[in-house]
Amino acid sequence: MFLPISLIIYGILPVGIKNLVLLLLSLLFYALGDAKFLPLLLLLTLLDFAFGFMVEKTKKEIRRKILLWVAVIINIAFLGFFKYTNTIATLFGVKAEIALPMGISFYVFQGLSYVIDVYKRKTQAERDAIRFGAYITLFPQLVAGPIVKYTDVREELLQKRRFSLERFASGVRLFFVGLAKKVLIANFAGEVFDRLLKGNITFLGGWTALVFFALQIYYDFSGYTDMARGLGRLFGFEFPENFNYPYISKSITEFWRRWHMTLSSWFREYVYIPLGGSREGRAKTVRNLFVVWLLTGIWHGAGLGFALWGLYFFLLLVAEKFIYGEALKKMPSIISHAYALFFILLGWLIFASSDMGGEKTLSLLGAIFAGAGGFYNRQSFYELMRNIPFLVISIFGATPLPKIIYQRFIDKKLLLRTSCDLLGIAVFFVTVAYIIGSGYNPFLYFRF
Repeated sequence: MFLPISLIIYGILPVGIKNLVLLLLSLLFYALGDAKFLPLLLLLTLLDFAFGFMVEKTKKEIRRKILLWVAVIINIAFLGFFKYTNTIATLFGVKAEIALPMGISFYVFQGLSYVIDVYKRKTQAERDAIRFGAYITLFPQLVAGPIVKYTDVREELLQKRRFSLERFASGVRLFFVGLAKKVLIANFAGEVFDRLLKGNITFLGGWTALVFFALQIYYDFSGYTDMARGLGRLFGFEFPENFNYPYISKSITEFWRRWHMTLSSWFREYVYIPLGGSREGRAKTVRNLFVVWLLTGIWHGAGLGFALWGLYFFLLLVAEKFIYGEALKKMPSIISHAYALFFILLGWLIFASSDMGGEKTLSLLGAIFAGAGGFYNRQSFYELMRNIPFLVISIFGATPLPKIIYQRFIDKKLLLRTSCDLLGIAVFFVTVAYIIGSGYNPFLYFRF
């Protein structure tokens, strides 16, 4: 009920108060999901607003830098306290149960990017607290991204939003696609993954499970991003893309240019480049990559598995950059693509290890590399064979081909486009029915 009521209120009120309406709606949205942490969201929003203003007004460079570092430390301290205290306490034998505020990893990074951009004079400090509050709390992307920089939406926040029936329709289409990806594909893939990990894990079952987990996490997160971007268009905003068909990559370097693009660009712009990037020799480049990928890992969670996941990709990226990257480019596409998919799947195994536990992770490793549980059993063969149609559809959907076909053969033909829209509406009602009838509906990235 929240979305249609919000759209009606937002649509009928004058342009001059739309930011205020959007701010109030976003705060209500957050309160409905995590009311006890609403004061924290408001506090960090006000602090970043104040720090941006002070950084811009301060003339002496040393004072500007001090203000910047104070802002960084405060934001990271809040993020670290809520995200890592439980794990750190466990290491000392103390049980802590501190809840993770909804969306804190995303809105902290947005606030930090704003203060840093003001410090670098890439943008002027926002003078309007309501406008800045609307930026930080925008409910379509508040809880799981994409990470939106202030400069991405500054013009739109200044009431320069484009409204048209076609733009609204494109937002609805994108929302429907994202919802279907999440509910009809990601949820189903997650259920198969969970079933394959029960009981004895075979070589066939282990690799099949990794493929289904790869599909689950892609369709879960890219589906959420599509929904967020679609909702943004309904309210006059264009959020940045977050995924660009990552599974067609032919190297790990290319994969990370296509996967979670707003997080990768955030670390590149605000950590890697300020550390010196690749401009100061091989040793410092390796050091900078190490810092970025360790932070990328622990950004996702405090468990050892997440840190190892980040360091795993650090090693692969360093190897591609300095050892065999040029040779990889000269290989046939099928070989380089197989190489990338192999190491991506192993990466997802490390990523999932934090949830699976050590015993199950070791069983899966033993199965996929040594066939410890046998080559296959009835369950793994049955799960693979009965889900071949699903695999074909979901793998096809993870490539640019559906988009190419739509743009080339459907978009310019009114009858075909209308038929697709009617199909989209039908799929929407199917997804709603599925949500109502299913108890399995996790958003993987909500906890990050």
